[in-house]
Amino acid sequence: MAYQVVIIGGGPGGYVAAIRAAQLGLKTALVEKREMGGTCLNRGCIPTKAMVAGVEKLRAVRHGAEFGLKVAEVSFDFARLMARKKEVVERLRGGVSYLLQKNGVEVIAGTGRIAAPGKVVVEKDGERTELLTENIIVATGSEALRPEALGYDGERVITSDEALEMTELPASIIILGGGVVGCEFACLLAELGCKVTVVEAMNTILPMTDKEVARQMQALLKKRGIAVKTKSKIVRVEKDSSGVKAVLESGEEITAEKMLISIGRVLNTSGLGLEEVGVQLGSRGEVIVDEFMRTSVPGIYAVGDITGKLQLAHVASAQGIVAVEHIAGRERAMNYTAVPACIFTSPEVAGVGMTTQEAEEKGIAVKTGKFPFLALGKAVAMGETEGFIKFVADAETDRILGVHIVGPHASDLIAAATVAVQQKMTVAEYTRVIHAHPTLAEGLLEAAEAVHGLSIHV
Repeated sequence: MAYQVVIIGGGPGGYVAAIRAAQLGLKTALVEKREMGGTCLNRGCIPTKAMVAGVEKLRAVRHGAEFGLKVAEVSFDFARLMARKKEVVERLRGGVSYLLQKNGVEVIAGTGRIAAPGKVVVEKDGERTELLTENIIVATGSEALRPEALGYDGERVITSDEALEMTELPASIIILGGGVVGCEFACLLAELGCKVTVVEAMNTILPMTDKEVARQMQALLKKRGIAVKTKSKIVRVEKDSSGVKAVLESGEEITAEKMLISIGRVLNTSGLGLEEVGVQLGSRGEVIVDEFMRTSVPGIYAVGDITGKLQLAHVASAQGIVAVEHIAGRERAMNYTAVPACIFTSPEVAGVGMTTQEAEEKGIAVKTGKFPFLALGKAVAMGETEGFIKFVADAETDRILGVHIVGPHASDLIAAATVAVQQKMTVAEYTRVIHAHPTLAEGLLEAAEAVHGLSIHV
């Protein structure tokens, strides 16, 4: 059967591309070997956020007394928390399948491989189907790194995949990696009563964030009883029936019931026939693409994690739309200048654009403005005053280069900042925008005003 577009991979890059292709009138097939929705929906963004939502409610009840709530005893049901997580995932997975069906996308279950430009072979249960197509979009994503040298076995030493399927809360856990996944799990497991130790090789946790945000977040993790060991490497892991012992390069030994490895992901580019048909790959196995998501072979596109750009679901979706619109004759190119990144720790972290250190590395003189949530009326009323909002601006042009937040609802607040960075607004232009009172968004205005030393409430 002939198609105009065949997409391999049903994650946020693949299924979004498939729906947009169908909306544009292209005959489309989507090949997926596992559950629809990919890592994000099934083993990443959505299930972790379902867990975080439950933990946030637990934390709110625990602090209810200051709001006049009388709760004699607070407890939680871990099994129910995990069951609700599963229900949320299944509901959204069903929603994706419905949208694909509604838009007329043909979904084909099986493992897809490029046999030649214009030909995709799908195999399932020993059966082989050939799909002829004008264009191919590869959107196979990535998987958690599972280093056997560090004792990975899926039971005592696990990745986020197994952590999301736990039936019992471990009494203690070592988290190897202080990045996004590691810090999110550290916060939610610690709130549930698990003793958490984070081991990070870099000088600070969350090294990809603005240095002031990372410093603040590290202090907040310690405040929540989470042990944080930076500039530390695990050189040996020992396991027995009682748990795990991690030996650090310094000689220090840490014991726990489990160890969670969160030090990176492997790109799913092998076994797809990419190199055989001439698609150029980079040193990390990433697919080399241009601004329209075209590979080195005409008619073959790639989107999502496998492009080696930014491993974010919303980037994959944006890339998928760009690829499809290029196929349809619309010249829309990818622009990575204003990509928001959110971390669902407690409190949340979010950022868009350049960090202070990135601007300095580029030789750009900057001026910054910060505003603490402690001075914001809505935050005080909510009882959530930890953190701050920071603007980074070009000292010469006044253009907003980046905005970085650690604090309540940071993942929601970053949207307004993203528009400002995307539209290349200056600080002066942003401060002319009236912000509603009392809202957390007022903190954005105050932080912008602070760049010029004009913040009212500090």
